[in-house]
Amino acid sequence: MGIHAHHETLPNINFTFFPETTTATSATTTTSSATTTPSDLSWPFGKLEEIDSDDIRVTAYEIFFTSCRSSPGFGGRTTLNYYPSDSGGGESGSGLGPGPGSGGKGPALGITVNSRVKRQLGLKTIRRSNSTACSRRSISISSTPPSPGSSGGSSSGVNPPSPGGGGALNSGISFTVPLRARRPMTSAEIMRQQMRVSEQSDNRLRKTLMRTLVGQMGRRAETIILPLELLRHLKPSEFNSTHEYHIWQKRQFKILEAGLLLHPSIPIEKSNPFVMRLKEIIQASDTSPIDTSKNSETMRNLCNCVVSLSWRSPDGSPTDVCHWADGYPLNVHLYISLLRSIFDLKDETVVLDEVDELIELIKKTWSSLGINRSMHNLCFTWVLFEQYVSTGQAEPDLLAGSLAMLADVANDAKKADREPLYVKMLGSTLVSMKRWAEKRLLNYHDNFHTGTLVFMENILPFVFSATKILEEDVPGFAAAGQERGESESDSTGNRVDQYIRSSLTSAFTKLLEDGNVQGTIVEVQEVSQTLNKLANETEELAAKEKENFSPVLKKWHPIAAGVAAVTLHTCYGTLLRQYLAGASSLTSETIAILQRAEKLEKALVQMVVEDSVDCEDGGKAVVREMVPFEVDAVVARFLRQWIQERLKKAKEVLIRAKETETWNPKSKNEPYAESAVEVMRHAKDIADDFFDIPIPISADLVHDLANGLEHLFRDYTMFVASCGSKQSYIPTLPPLTRCNRDSRFIKLWKKATPCSVTGVHDSNQYESNEGNHPRPSTSRGTQRLYIRLNTLHYLQSHLHSLDKTLALSPRVTPSPRTRQLSVTSSFSYFEQARSAIQNACQHVSEVAAYRLIFLDSNSVFYGSLYVGDVENSRIRPALRILKQNITLLAAILTERAQPLALKEVMKASFEAYLMVLLAGGSSRIFCRADHKMIEEDFDNLKKVFCTCGEGLIGEEVAEKEADIVEGVVALMGQTTEQLVEDFSIVACEASGIGMGVTNQKLPMPPTTGRWNRADPNTILRVLCHRNDGAANQFLKRTFQLAKRR
Repeated sequence: MGIHAHHETLPNINFTFFPETTTATSATTTTSSATTTPSDLSWPFGKLEEIDSDDIRVTAYEIFFTSCRSSPGFGGRTTLNYYPSDSGGGESGSGLGPGPGSGGKGPALGITVNSRVKRQLGLKTIRRSNSTACSRRSISISSTPPSPGSSGGSSSGVNPPSPGGGGALNSGISFTVPLRARRPMTSAEIMRQQMRVSEQSDNRLRKTLMRTLVGQMGRRAETIILPLELLRHLKPSEFNSTHEYHIWQKRQFKILEAGLLLHPSIPIEKSNPFVMRLKEIIQASDTSPIDTSKNSETMRNLCNCVVSLSWRSPDGSPTDVCHWADGYPLNVHLYISLLRSIFDLKDETVVLDEVDELIELIKKTWSSLGINRSMHNLCFTWVLFEQYVSTGQAEPDLLAGSLAMLADVANDAKKADREPLYVKMLGSTLVSMKRWAEKRLLNYHDNFHTGTLVFMENILPFVFSATKILEEDVPGFAAAGQERGESESDSTGNRVDQYIRSSLTSAFTKLLEDGNVQGTIVEVQEVSQTLNKLANETEELAAKEKENFSPVLKKWHPIAAGVAAVTLHTCYGTLLRQYLAGASSLTSETIAILQRAEKLEKALVQMVVEDSVDCEDGGKAVVREMVPFEVDAVVARFLRQWIQERLKKAKEVLIRAKETETWNPKSKNEPYAESAVEVMRHAKDIADDFFDIPIPISADLVHDLANGLEHLFRDYTMFVASCGSKQSYIPTLPPLTRCNRDSRFIKLWKKATPCSVTGVHDSNQYESNEGNHPRPSTSRGTQRLYIRLNTLHYLQSHLHSLDKTLALSPRVTPSPRTRQLSVTSSFSYFEQARSAIQNACQHVSEVAAYRLIFLDSNSVFYGSLYVGDVENSRIRPALRILKQNITLLAAILTERAQPLALKEVMKASFEAYLMVLLAGGSSRIFCRADHKMIEEDFDNLKKVFCTCGEGLIGEEVAEKEADIVEGVVALMGQTTEQLVEDFSIVACEASGIGMGVTNQKLPMPPTTGRWNRADPNTILRVLCHRNDGAANQFLKRTFQLAKRR
């Protein structure tokens, strides 16, 4: 189970000049009750639905009395005495004096003055006279007679009397006198008084136990299902009204529902018939009381369900203990309600002197509630801490007692036999207390002062002890802390560091509020006075911290005062910078503020130095946290603001360029987009204006400017490169078929229509022209792609000059980073932009080339080459058009753009030629005799690129790109038998089938599109286009390929 502790971090001050802020308040003082906790101390043991604190308290008392019935003072060891209420005495009805069962056997608990528990926990002893200790009551005598019945009270009253006694406190002379001497109260009487149980309820409980245990006085408490026995033996006639009885009955059912259905100690299936029947009975009791007489069928069903569900064991074996109140969290709610009874009702900061015997008696409920010593120690620690919080943190002894109990909890947490439930309780309880304590420590300036530093001295070790247990003994807590950034080493010092920073930040924020520092201050002089006054108060706060709190915190942090000084320095520095952020220029008022800030800074630095004398580094690490209040920082801020404004305008220019760009050349001599000229001119203006500013400029600011410009260039480059992809122009591969000599296509091939590019249409497709002056087929769309290429190269060439402007300006002050970078002569401010432009050039060249070959030249290349037969549809017409297209390309593109663009046209042409040979569809058939013509055609195609321009494409580059095509062309010259043999070998190798395996069907090789002579799919396509009987039979026999139609 992972326990996630509450972890608060030092808040970042983000004043929007001077905002409204809040500070933590001290703990809210509330009265402790059975299952409620102070509003800011979270209850760690789980909630119980529809069961209030009174139900828990009364049920806890009933379990307690039943478990202690054989102890002295609870009716004797041999009999339970039942005393009807005395209507005439008056004293017994108050619920405070000796009650039923007191007898002479009760121990004299009221005069106990030496408590072992209080001594071990360091709790003070109540100093009380014998008469007061015996009666726990006093009366008030005044000039006005008391009202009738003021000495008696209701027999059903559950609230303790006021500290003044039973009479009304009227004006006049008032003094306290003891009642007549009475015997000491028994433990049963004290417990009933502490639990605020009425005498009537106590009498009903005694009556029930007396009836239940007739003939079996030795029966153990853990074998008694108390709510069931109460329902069986108490009748409506024993209550004041039917409504009172109904409310009481519903309470018993709520307890049974919580203990047996909602929170059973042994898990139970919802489909259990006893569960379903018990739910029905409980639901029926909501509207009216159920009949609990002996002859009631409902009562018999209830008994069967409750007994069956209570007497279960985890493994189904017989058990001697019933389970109806030992499920979590019901058992803890009940047990903590009992532990809360140790506090004096008149002064809830005081623990009763009878705490030793009360706790021993409370421990008798362990077997019924499923509590053990470890759980008891944890609950007792919680109760002491909760009482300290709920009483307004008025008694440090309660916190000290809770801290003392943590030692026992720490020992219990180390035990190897811990139950998962205990680990869960341990984590949630310690986290709850730790959160509350850390909330105070995170704002200790508001929660502690000179007179209450003792509380702070106790809370600190409490938090560290709880944290140590959580980190060492609660699985998952330490790992969760590391995820939140907590250091595993010296975690105590780190937390104290956090408390100091958080509290000083809150204290500084309070100075702003107390000084009415608001964002409405507009007068420059008024702002100056306000900030100077705040600097004085900050210096006073630092002195107060050093004198009062730092000596306490230094026990846990070696440089507590130094951390405080750094925090205040950071707070004031943040405010100062925000003021400067609103200034338009450096004025005399701004200089005055900076001078006062410098004085404050010197005082805080001196405070750090004095506190760091014993540190190894002399406090240098802490001083390094203090960002100086320097004019350079102000100047840098002004410059950065200027850069951001100019870059914002440049971004607007880019947006307008995107909206208006048509990709037409600016002019014949400037064959690039006008938007590029506008963007680049704006960037150069920014650089020139930047270096015209008459102040030294740091290299870091130059980097900021360069980064902004580079982002602008990369954004524009992405815009230029957004022109689709080459895949949209590549035709879809037709299905594989085998040639058929007698097909209708062979007879009618002249009537066949050429294939078209799937999904791509262009209104300006070229129609073949066999004249002497063929026109280029380059469409307007392709020409616009050429303009994009020119634009990218224009951008790249001007980046170089801009780079030099930034790097060689004499106005730049070098920084350590730039000195290191200057060692490398190849350093560039726009390295990423250059890389993006190169990638964009590659992409646009590819798209332009594939559009030119597969779309613009489709009618003379892929659409008509070798359609019908090779001899009558050679490549010469396509080459004439290709040469014209290359000429137009060279006329449009700049010299720098031509080599890459022409190379991509060559690659696209070679791929189109391969597709004609391997994926030409049913309109193309080849025979071995066509090999020479095909080889000659490809050589002519290759020569077109080798001879165009002056060295635009090197012969080695052309040969490298042609290798794959030549390999496929070589396959066209092989015999069908050789092709079949080669295919069988490479297909087996590719699929992992050995050649020696007989009767093994060859697999269909996948189409990868990466054609080469060693690819089985490539060889298979050559066979599919081979007009040969052997090829036809092989394809039919091996793959059952369909004939061409």
